[in-house]
Amino acid sequence: MTRYVIGLDAGTTNLREADHLLVALAAELVLPEGVFGCTHLVRGDRPRVALSFTLPSEATLRAAREGLAAKGYEATDGAPDAVGRAVLYPGVPELTGTVTVGQLLAGSAIDRVTVLGTPGVPAADLPLITRGHVRPGWQGPELVLAAVPAAGGTLVPFEVPDPTPCCADH
Repeated sequence: MTRYVIGLDAGTTNLREADHLLVALAAELVLPEGVFGCTHLVRGDRPRVALSFTLPSEATLRAAREGLAAKGYEATDGAPDAVGRAVLYPGVPELTGTVTVGQLLAGSAIDRVTVLGTPGVPAADLPLITRGHVRPGWQGPELVLAAVPAAGGTLVPFEVPDPTPCCADH
């Protein structure tokens, strides 16, 4: 299946801001189900977080470009890099509360779950507490969720929904 990818550098400087912008733009552009929306860390003189959308058709691509241009954004061809962090992807709306690893894999575009600090593959019946924040990343052709062990024999996604900013207590 051919996919069409556009990138967008809106100058966002943190993941939370980029997540909110990506979700808002997808809603405003009325993008169809099955769209992938990712964030990409851009390093260099001006670190920032760029966005990308993977769209199912050329018509959707044209409509998205036009919609973004109408909002003052310039879309570019392709993603900023190949290791984006997925915010929007098939199945993400259902990843709330507690799901098993098997349910997560069967009901979403996530291909694999890794548990930091442990070898092997987690059991399909292992509970994962989503905290409403499941952000897998691309590793080659696979969308992979990094998780960590949590209380009571459960897992949680490695990325927390509300991280404490560096030096918050100073």
